[in-house]
Amino acid sequence: MKIVSLLLLLSLGLLNAAEVSKPNVIYILADDLGYGDLGSYGQKLIHTPRLDELAKQGMRFTQHYAGAPSCHPSRCALFTGKHTGHGRIRENCKLPLLPEDFTLSQMFKQSGYATGAVGKWALGLEDSTGAPWKKGVDEFLGYLDQTHAHTYYPDHLWRNDQRQEIPENANGKRAVYSHDLFAQEALNFIRKHKDEPFFFYGAFTIPHAEVTVPEDSLEEYRGLWPEPKAFPGSKTYCPQDQPRAVRAAMITRMDRDIGRMLDLLDELKIADQTLVIFTSDNGPITAGGQDPDFFDSNGPLRGLKFSLYEGGIREPFIARWPGKIQAGTTSDHISDFTDMFPTFAKLIGASVPAGLDGVSMLPTLFGQVADQEKRDHFYWEAAPQQALRRGDWKVYRAAPSKPIQLYHLSEDIGETTDLAAKHPEMVAELEKLMAASRTESPDFPLVKKGKKKKEE
Repeated sequence: MKIVSLLLLLSLGLLNAAEVSKPNVIYILADDLGYGDLGSYGQKLIHTPRLDELAKQGMRFTQHYAGAPSCHPSRCALFTGKHTGHGRIRENCKLPLLPEDFTLSQMFKQSGYATGAVGKWALGLEDSTGAPWKKGVDEFLGYLDQTHAHTYYPDHLWRNDQRQEIPENANGKRAVYSHDLFAQEALNFIRKHKDEPFFFYGAFTIPHAEVTVPEDSLEEYRGLWPEPKAFPGSKTYCPQDQPRAVRAAMITRMDRDIGRMLDLLDELKIADQTLVIFTSDNGPITAGGQDPDFFDSNGPLRGLKFSLYEGGIREPFIARWPGKIQAGTTSDHISDFTDMFPTFAKLIGASVPAGLDGVSMLPTLFGQVADQEKRDHFYWEAAPQQALRRGDWKVYRAAPSKPIQLYHLSEDIGETTDLAAKHPEMVAELEKLMAASRTESPDFPLVKKGKKKKEE
């Protein structure tokens, strides 16, 4: 009788499909992973078998962008659906989201979802308006502050609004690897909520700048490559005598634990009900002894973290949903973090808030390319830098006082040839569009009076 009633309501248009069976959503965000750090994106040295398998089982995107070239503003773009010309947070800082900043986790919660998150939050501390439990996250374990997330052996984390001590790491001891806690929490959350719709945000901190990993992962890479430059350590990061091997081992450990999550979905028989997405918050970095050049971590792209060249913002993006997303497909659809909010809203039948910069990617994910709305342009700023992409054309300006550079990405993905002198009309047109794509922010002016050190 219940099934007949549901079918009747559907036929009358009184109930949409999302209300009958709302899919689970798992969104996994790596930290400082480059466009070329996965096997499915050309990596030759680091083993990522589970993520490569995920790409074969789903759709691999070649032109997906992070919200910013650093963690704090990138996460703000993801959770609010507004790019860095409109967003609350435009650089790494301590500014939290405010009560009026409606987030995608709040949207999921209001739609009847169980919501969970692990890892790096970076959108508000425990006493702020941006704390995760004030932004729609039911269950949280992790770092509230990106500076705290510099270490993998913290003496405490935050479980919801309670500080959770890790006595094994007290007084500088290094016994409990935080990523392992996050991986186990992810498994616990999935198992706990298997019988109801859930949204899980896995903001893993691998391979962020501290280069360190438990011994059981290091064995796979120990001695494989020369280590010409040991990292002596710093106030922020631990010393490391084999940084290349350790960085590779970190990424493989994350890959293994994502595989455990995928295996659990199969075990619980909910894989077909779950959309899984994997990406990264920004490009790779050299801090902490990391060597992105050795691994070709940004692939063919120019620039690293903090840069608005492609290497700082273009990221791997893999989406899998068995039976809904065609396996083994590749998409060149251009998208970025701000598209996630409207995509998830459409997916679960929630209303799309006004004022978002992104559009839903569901038509592309479901193979209905002809129905895909395309954005006119994409904009990023990381003061004093600005960048804008429209179609295959991209402009980049290092500062308002600097000349605009122009690149044609389909012919020059590495941004090697500045075409500004050949196409002054295009430069003038895109410069106007760049100016119109932002609103002034008193907290984040493009031109600053003094310089301050960037937070990693």
